[in-house]
Amino acid sequence: MTEPAAPQPAPEPAAAPEPAEALALFETLPVLGKGPYWQDLAPGLVGRTLRRTITEADLVGFIGVTGMTEAIFIDAAYPGAAIPGRLVPAALTQCLIEGMLFQTLIQGVGLALLEIHTRAHAPVRVGDSIWATVAIADIRPTSKLNRAIVTQEVTVFNQEGTRVLSYTVKRLAAGRP
Repeated sequence: MTEPAAPQPAPEPAAAPEPAEALALFETLPVLGKGPYWQDLAPGLVGRTLRRTITEADLVGFIGVTGMTEAIFIDAAYPGAAIPGRLVPAALTQCLIEGMLFQTLIQGVGLALLEIHTRAHAPVRVGDSIWATVAIADIRPTSKLNRAIVTQEVTVFNQEGTRVLSYTVKRLAAGRP
């Protein structure tokens, strides 16, 4: 029998670059998490977000910031509630999905939100996990500054695959530099 090999020391970490080298890396390396330029999109392209569970803290924070103090959102035992459960405003659901899109599809290239049409389809409750599909519906280049109006169809689902929200959004998007 052979003896097990002795543990090897960990490799030495790479030396930190000099400040000028670090700045050069900042200017030349690809940015992780940056959205695509409008020229890299095409009508019919479909993707999806990650999934996220809505928490009580999400609901309380949203109500506090927006002032949406409707009884069904602030009173878990509201006697006049037509729908059971700890409901969340559709606006919170939409904001959470938009937040996920900002971290991926829109980051660094989204210039302006131009128009949005939203429809709620089913209730969303604290504890639900939401995710969305995003379909590029239309791209219209503008006449100046390498921009385009990008129309997206966003459909939001819960953890059971039930469609809970949908919206069409038009954004002004940046083109390649």
